[in-house]
Amino acid sequence: MQGLCKDGLKKWAFVGLTLFTVTAHAALFDDKEARKKILELEAKSNSNDDAHQAAINDIKKRLIALEAVLQSGGLVEMQNQIEALKQEVAQLKGDLEVANHLLEQSQQRQKELYTDTDTRLRKIESAAPVLPVAAVPPVSTASAVDEKETKAFADAEAIAKTAKHKDAFTAYDQFLKDFPNSKMVPDALYGMGYSQFALKNYKSSIATQQKLIDAHPESSKVPDAMYNMANSQIQLNQFTNAKATLRDLIAKFPDSTITPSAQKRLKVLETIK
Repeated sequence: MQGLCKDGLKKWAFVGLTLFTVTAHAALFDDKEARKKILELEAKSNSNDDAHQAAINDIKKRLIALEAVLQSGGLVEMQNQIEALKQEVAQLKGDLEVANHLLEQSQQRQKELYTDTDTRLRKIESAAPVLPVAAVPPVSTASAVDEKETKAFADAEAIAKTAKHKDAFTAYDQFLKDFPNSKMVPDALYGMGYSQFALKNYKSSIATQQKLIDAHPESSKVPDAMYNMANSQIQLNQFTNAKATLRDLIAKFPDSTITPSAQKRLKVLETIK
């Protein structure tokens, strides 16, 4: 009986040792599987990181390419602005030529007016008989009107010379109302039209100069009036009309002193697309 108990104990001890060994082996097997899973996860994570880095690098390359394109477009825009500025400079140069010419014309008209007035006075003085003071005949109404007319025009011209364009316009307008039949009407119309141009009343200036051209086609002021019209049309961006006016001026008055300026201005206009 005692022998049987000892054999039973040995048997159960063997079974317990076997179970312990199996359990330990199972635990060891589970630990390897866990490590394998961890390694797989790390590998997958590293793969994802590499993919993300590659995507980031690709985006950087695309941004650099896009920036290059934008910079290239900026240069094109800058070139367009430079060309536009060149055209504006050319137009401003032409405007300066116009201003200088008009100043010279105004000074020349003033000089001619004073010369004409002086010549008339000398003729009157030389033609008048020498009489005793008591016998001097009264001044004729025609002579008084003539002198008043000459002075009124001279005053308007003098105002225009000081660049007081609003006052000059008023003076020319009053002269035309007071002396509608004067031989200086064409000059007064031109002066009034130029005053309107200087005041930036371009449509009114065109109408005034057109009135001069239509009513006094034989006047020497017609070429100047046409040139002033073209300048007003330019200011109104009526480039087609301005070109037509300048071509008409050049064709009808090839020998006019204003024609070279008209040719230069037409050349500048033809460069504007």
